[in-house]
Amino acid sequence: MSYTYQFKFIIIGDTGVGKSCLMLSFIDNRFRDDHDVTIGVEFGSKIIDIENTKVNLQIWDTAGSECFKSITRSYYRSAAGALLVYDITKQDSFKNVAEWLGEARTYGHPNMVTMLIGNKIDISEERAISIEDGKTFAKENDLLFTEASAKTGEGVDQAFTELSRVICERIEEGIIDVKIQSLGITIRGEIKKNSKNKSGCC
Repeated sequence: MSYTYQFKFIIIGDTGVGKSCLMLSFIDNRFRDDHDVTIGVEFGSKIIDIENTKVNLQIWDTAGSECFKSITRSYYRSAAGALLVYDITKQDSFKNVAEWLGEARTYGHPNMVTMLIGNKIDISEERAISIEDGKTFAKENDLLFTEASAKTGEGVDQAFTELSRVICERIEEGIIDVKIQSLGITIRGEIKKNSKNKSGCC
């Protein structure tokens, strides 16, 4: 399937928060209880429609353990968007969000758009972090925010779609220059043939 834009996304957060399961849910609409811990980086892709514009998402799922952080840092540099994930049932995973965000802003580019995701709302009876706490952190740090469940699929598509939509809007507004490939955005199709076209997105 053809597409107009390709966005590179990176998924970050502590080990065990469900990063790989979120990617699997989004790409294949399925869930695995026995998913192995990510070693290094895993990759997936999917084409979505953002207001009649086809966008190919290249998604890099990173390991959350400390020993792989040097590998993860190299993937920040050319990411258009980041999904910063915590587990709503684990207080430590939320406390560490600030550290992950610091890494992303240190090693990523200033125009990278970040979505904060509280995962595992399917077990909300074990909730340790309120939705208000998530919203407050996101607002204070200029992040998009949502909650989701990789197990049921609730909120998963919306998270990836909303992140893509905001990037499209920033392209349209001229905040993001698509000619700079280091921003994690590649132009494809007809838009490439017509450089006078402002963006063609959204």
